[in-house]
Amino acid sequence: MKFIQAGEIDLIELEPDQGMIQNLASQAGFDCNIEESERSLTLEAKPQKTKDPLVLFDAGDPANIGWFSRCQFYVDGLSGAVLQTPLTIANCRDMKGGLLQQVRIGIAKELPVTFKLPGDQTLNEQVVYALLYSLLVALRGTGVAICGHGTVSPLAGRTEKVGPQN
Repeated sequence: MKFIQAGEIDLIELEPDQGMIQNLASQAGFDCNIEESERSLTLEAKPQKTKDPLVLFDAGDPANIGWFSRCQFYVDGLSGAVLQTPLTIANCRDMKGGLLQQVRIGIAKELPVTFKLPGDQTLNEQVVYALLYSLLVALRGTGVAICGHGTVSPLAGRTEKVGPQN
């Protein structure tokens, strides 16, 4: 972790280790490919066991109330931001545009110094590793809730749209 200045803005620059991320994903039961750019690290993660569905669900659907009450991660459906974390999530699609049981997770490497995690926890690489591992485990167990409609689509629960959205 380094501190950098971009004009008037002070930033935290994270330096995540790809080997560590690959190891965490494997421990959580995922195979992943990692791509790195200047400002982010992106991993495409799919379950090692193909019959295990990912529990990424629509928080607004009353049928999912049991999952919603247990989950610890919430995703903004429009932007894909995992709320109060430096992570983003997106669906992966096949050639025909159909949803695959895998996700693309982005890790921001540059964040404002004022960025705070819940509980005013300071941000460093170890905290990001813990968040990523917890998110991956939640995708296979307790679930991750999508709040609002937009670019991120549910992979579990009732996935078809009902009512005036049709």
